[in-house]
Amino acid sequence: MTRVGNALMRLSAVPGHLAAWLVIAITAAIVVAVVASLLRLSTLASWGITLPILGSELTLTGLSEMQWHLFAIMVMFGGASALSKDRHVRVDLVYAHLSERGRSMVNILGDLLFLLPFAGLVFWLSLRFVELAYRSGEASDYGGLTDRYLIKAVVPVGCALLFLAGLGRILANVGRLLSRPNPDPS
Repeated sequence: MTRVGNALMRLSAVPGHLAAWLVIAITAAIVVAVVASLLRLSTLASWGITLPILGSELTLTGLSEMQWHLFAIMVMFGGASALSKDRHVRVDLVYAHLSERGRSMVNILGDLLFLLPFAGLVFWLSLRFVELAYRSGEASDYGGLTDRYLIKAVVPVGCALLFLAGLGRILANVGRLLSRPNPDPS
């Protein structure tokens, strides 16, 4: 059970590890946006076809929106990664003084009572959010990016990854609780 749980956590963390590299793209977008703003450029590039998300041109507004979109991907995919590495935010006042079994129990209860219901509920509710953006053809009102449903789809995907990581952590902790303690080697 522990192996399955750990495998689920590792699998759900992969998109977060990959999304961490987006910080380079965000930094480049910020530098380009600052330079373009200083040069008073509005349209940075245009092409003869319509591309997903970008449309037919890249404007300064679109570049600014792209920074937020990339940041959203990092945050939504990074949650599962942080949970799988046990680097998420937690109030350690009591938790730090518990035994390993006590910590496993707190993790199981917290994940069952808070994490899984939250991730499941946000996943379910965000599906309609994405569908409405797709059906309406939602795009930037200010000449920025198009196809908003693609970035909005990051919300249910990120919540699904978080749910899987939480489920994996529950399985791993239950496996630890059910395993026999190793005998003292002395």
